[in-house]
Amino acid sequence: MFWGMVYTTLAVLPQMLDRNQGQIVNVTSIGGKVSVPHLLPYACAKFAATGFSEGLRAELAKTGLRVTTIVPGLMRTGSHLNALFKGQQQAEFTWFSLGATLPLISMDAERAARQIVGATKRGEAERVLSIPATVLASFHGLFPGLTSELLGLVNAALLPAAQAADAGIVSGHAVQATLAPARAQMLHLLTTLGRYAAEQFNQQAAR
Repeated sequence: MFWGMVYTTLAVLPQMLDRNQGQIVNVTSIGGKVSVPHLLPYACAKFAATGFSEGLRAELAKTGLRVTTIVPGLMRTGSHLNALFKGQQQAEFTWFSLGATLPLISMDAERAARQIVGATKRGEAERVLSIPATVLASFHGLFPGLTSELLGLVNAALLPAAQAADAGIVSGHAVQATLAPARAQMLHLLTTLGRYAAEQFNQQAAR
Protein backbone atom coordinates (compact mmCIF):
# COMPACT_ATOMS: atom_id res chain seq x y z
CA MET A 1 0.00 0.00 0.00
CA PHE A 2 2.93 2.37 0.55
CA TRP A 3 5.84 1.10 -1.53
CA GLY A 4 3.63 0.36 -4.52
CA MET A 5 2.70 4.04 -4.58
CA VAL A 6 6.30 5.17 -4.11
CA TYR A 7 7.83 2.92 -6.78
CA THR A 8 5.14 3.78 -9.32
CA THR A 9 5.60 7.50 -8.71
CA LEU A 10 9.38 7.31 -8.99
CA ALA A 11 9.05 5.37 -12.25
CA VAL A 12 7.03 8.10 -13.99
CA LEU A 13 8.43 11.18 -12.27
CA PRO A 14 11.58 11.66 -14.44
CA GLN A 15 9.56 11.78 -17.65
CA MET A 16 7.07 14.19 -16.11
CA LEU A 17 9.88 16.44 -14.93
CA ASP A 18 11.43 16.41 -18.41
CA ARG A 19 8.12 17.60 -19.84
CA ASN A 20 7.53 19.94 -16.89
CA GLN A 21 3.96 18.75 -16.98
CA GLY A 22 1.83 16.04 -15.42
CA GLN A 23 -0.34 15.11 -12.50
CA ILE A 24 -0.05 12.36 -9.90
CA VAL A 25 -3.18 11.21 -8.09
CA ASN A 26 -2.61 9.08 -4.99
CA VAL A 27 -5.50 7.17 -3.43
CA THR A 28 -4.86 6.79 0.30
CA SER A 29 -7.57 6.37 2.98
CA ILE A 30 -9.21 7.96 5.99
CA GLY A 31 -6.99 5.41 7.74
CA GLY A 32 -4.14 7.71 6.72
CA LYS A 33 -5.68 10.53 8.74
CA VAL A 34 -7.11 8.70 11.75
CA SER A 35 -5.81 5.40 13.10
CA VAL A 36 -8.81 3.17 13.75
CA PRO A 37 -8.66 0.22 16.21
CA HIS A 38 -8.18 -3.25 14.69
CA LEU A 39 -6.73 -1.73 11.50
CA LEU A 40 -3.32 -0.70 12.82
CA PRO A 41 -1.10 -2.24 10.08
CA TYR A 42 -3.40 -0.71 7.46
CA ALA A 43 -3.26 2.69 9.16
CA CYS A 44 0.55 2.60 9.30
CA ALA A 45 0.76 2.06 5.54
CA LYS A 46 -1.90 4.68 4.78
CA PHE A 47 -0.34 7.31 7.07
CA ALA A 48 2.92 6.80 5.19
CA ALA A 49 1.14 7.04 1.83
CA THR A 50 -0.65 10.24 2.84
CA GLY A 51 2.56 11.83 4.10
CA PHE A 52 4.37 10.87 0.91
CA SER A 53 1.66 12.35 -1.28
CA GLU A 54 1.35 15.60 0.68
CA GLY A 55 5.11 16.06 0.86
CA LEU A 56 5.52 15.31 -2.84
CA ARG A 57 3.04 18.03 -3.75
CA ALA A 58 5.08 20.54 -1.74
CA GLU A 59 8.38 19.43 -3.30
CA LEU A 60 6.98 19.63 -6.82
CA ALA A 61 5.22 22.97 -6.32
CA LYS A 62 7.98 24.84 -8.19
CA THR A 63 7.56 22.59 -11.25
CA GLY A 64 4.62 22.18 -13.58
CA LEU A 65 3.53 18.99 -11.82
CA ARG A 66 0.55 18.66 -9.54
CA VAL A 67 -0.14 16.02 -6.89
CA THR A 68 -3.63 15.25 -5.61
CA THR A 69 -4.25 13.16 -2.50
CA ILE A 70 -7.53 11.24 -2.42
CA VAL A 71 -8.74 10.19 1.04
CA PRO A 72 -11.68 7.77 0.80
CA GLY A 73 -13.74 6.74 3.77
CA LEU A 74 -15.42 3.33 3.82
CA MET A 75 -16.12 2.32 0.23
CA ARG A 76 -18.95 0.11 -0.96
CA THR A 77 -16.96 -2.15 -3.30
CA GLY A 78 -17.70 -5.64 -1.95
CA SER A 79 -14.04 -6.02 -0.99
CA HIS A 80 -15.01 -6.99 2.57
CA LEU A 81 -15.53 -10.48 1.15
CA ASN A 82 -11.85 -10.75 0.23
CA ALA A 83 -10.48 -8.90 3.25
CA LEU A 84 -8.47 -11.07 5.65
CA PHE A 85 -9.58 -11.62 9.24
CA LYS A 86 -7.96 -13.04 12.36
CA GLY A 87 -8.82 -13.16 16.05
CA GLN A 88 -12.58 -13.48 16.55
CA GLN A 89 -13.12 -13.85 12.84
CA GLN A 90 -16.91 -13.94 12.78
CA ALA A 91 -17.25 -10.86 14.97
CA GLU A 92 -14.55 -8.96 13.05
CA PHE A 93 -16.13 -9.88 9.73
CA THR A 94 -19.56 -8.75 10.93
CA TRP A 95 -18.63 -5.24 12.02
CA PHE A 96 -16.35 -4.67 9.04
CA SER A 97 -18.96 -5.93 6.55
CA LEU A 98 -21.63 -3.66 7.98
CA GLY A 99 -19.31 -0.65 7.93
CA ALA A 100 -18.31 -1.31 4.33
CA THR A 101 -21.90 -1.80 3.18
CA LEU A 102 -24.48 0.32 5.01
CA PRO A 103 -25.37 3.39 2.91
CA LEU A 104 -25.09 6.06 5.61
CA ILE A 105 -21.59 4.87 6.50
CA SER A 106 -20.05 3.66 3.24
CA MET A 107 -19.86 5.41 -0.14
CA ASP A 108 -20.89 4.15 -3.55
CA ALA A 109 -17.76 3.47 -5.64
CA GLU A 110 -19.07 5.09 -8.82
CA ARG A 111 -19.97 8.28 -6.97
CA ALA A 112 -16.51 8.28 -5.45
CA ALA A 113 -14.95 7.84 -8.90
CA ARG A 114 -16.79 10.91 -10.20
CA GLN A 115 -15.48 12.97 -7.28
CA ILE A 116 -11.94 11.73 -7.88
CA VAL A 117 -12.13 12.74 -11.54
CA GLY A 118 -13.47 16.16 -10.57
CA ALA A 119 -10.73 16.73 -7.99
CA THR A 120 -8.12 15.65 -10.52
CA LYS A 121 -9.38 18.05 -13.19
CA ARG A 122 -9.31 20.93 -10.71
CA GLY A 123 -5.88 19.99 -9.41
CA GLU A 124 -7.07 19.91 -5.81
CA ALA A 125 -4.46 19.24 -3.16
CA GLU A 126 -6.75 16.84 -1.32
CA ARG A 127 -10.24 15.42 -1.55
CA VAL A 128 -11.78 13.50 1.34
CA LEU A 129 -14.56 11.21 0.12
CA SER A 130 -17.81 10.73 2.07
CA ILE A 131 -19.40 12.86 4.77
CA PRO A 132 -18.47 10.52 7.67
CA ALA A 133 -14.81 10.56 6.61
CA THR A 134 -14.82 14.35 6.27
CA VAL A 135 -16.36 14.78 9.72
CA LEU A 136 -13.93 12.31 11.29
CA ALA A 137 -10.86 13.90 9.67
CA SER A 138 -11.98 17.41 10.67
CA PHE A 139 -12.80 16.41 14.24
CA HIS A 140 -9.47 14.61 14.62
CA GLY A 141 -7.63 17.65 13.25
CA LEU A 142 -9.22 19.86 15.91
CA PHE A 143 -9.29 17.38 18.80
CA PRO A 144 -6.71 14.62 18.24
CA GLY A 145 -6.55 13.59 21.88
CA LEU A 146 -10.31 13.41 22.25
CA THR A 147 -10.58 11.42 19.04
CA SER A 148 -8.16 8.83 20.37
CA GLU A 149 -10.07 8.62 23.64
CA LEU A 150 -13.38 8.14 21.83
CA LEU A 151 -11.92 5.47 19.56
CA GLY A 152 -10.59 3.75 22.66
CA LEU A 153 -14.12 3.67 24.07
CA VAL A 154 -15.46 2.28 20.79
CA ASN A 155 -12.79 -0.40 20.85
CA ALA A 156 -13.61 -1.37 24.43
CA ALA A 157 -17.39 -1.29 24.11
CA LEU A 158 -18.19 -2.35 20.55
CA LEU A 159 -15.30 -4.16 18.89
CA PRO A 160 -14.37 -7.81 19.55
CA ALA A 161 -11.82 -8.47 22.25
CA ALA A 162 -8.41 -9.81 21.33
CA GLN A 163 -8.17 -13.58 21.09
CA ALA A 164 -5.27 -15.25 22.85
CA ALA A 165 -5.05 -18.30 20.61
CA ASP A 166 -4.23 -17.51 17.00
CA ALA A 167 -7.06 -18.87 14.86
CA GLY A 168 -5.19 -18.10 11.67
CA ILE A 169 -6.09 -15.64 8.92
CA VAL A 170 -8.97 -16.29 6.56
CA SER A 171 -10.92 -14.36 3.92
CA GLY A 172 -14.35 -12.85 4.35
CA HIS A 173 -15.77 -15.46 1.99
CA ALA A 174 -14.45 -18.22 4.27
CA VAL A 175 -15.73 -16.57 7.44
CA GLN A 176 -19.14 -16.03 5.90
CA ALA A 177 -19.45 -19.75 5.24
CA THR A 178 -19.03 -20.51 8.97
CA LEU A 179 -21.81 -18.24 10.25
CA ALA A 180 -24.84 -19.75 11.95
CA PRO A 181 -27.89 -19.75 9.65
CA ALA A 182 -29.82 -17.03 11.54
CA ARG A 183 -26.80 -14.75 11.75
CA ALA A 184 -25.89 -15.42 8.13
CA GLN A 185 -29.41 -14.56 6.99
CA MET A 186 -29.49 -11.30 8.93
CA LEU A 187 -26.05 -10.26 7.65
CA HIS A 188 -27.07 -11.28 4.13
CA LEU A 189 -30.01 -8.87 4.35
CA LEU A 190 -28.06 -5.98 5.86
CA THR A 191 -25.21 -6.26 3.34
CA THR A 192 -27.39 -6.35 0.23
CA LEU A 193 -25.71 -3.29 -1.28
CA GLY A 194 -22.29 -4.73 -0.52
CA ARG A 195 -23.17 -7.98 -2.29
CA TYR A 196 -24.35 -6.09 -5.36
CA ALA A 197 -21.08 -4.16 -5.34
CA ALA A 198 -19.13 -7.42 -5.02
CA GLU A 199 -20.80 -8.74 -8.16
CA GLN A 200 -20.23 -5.49 -10.01
CA PHE A 201 -16.55 -5.26 -9.09
CA ASN A 202 -15.70 -8.96 -9.44
CA GLN A 203 -15.07 -9.75 -5.78
CA GLN A 204 -15.53 -13.49 -6.17
CA ALA A 205 -13.87 -15.89 -3.76
CA ALA A 206 -10.15 -16.36 -4.37
CA ARG A 207 -9.26 -19.75 -5.82
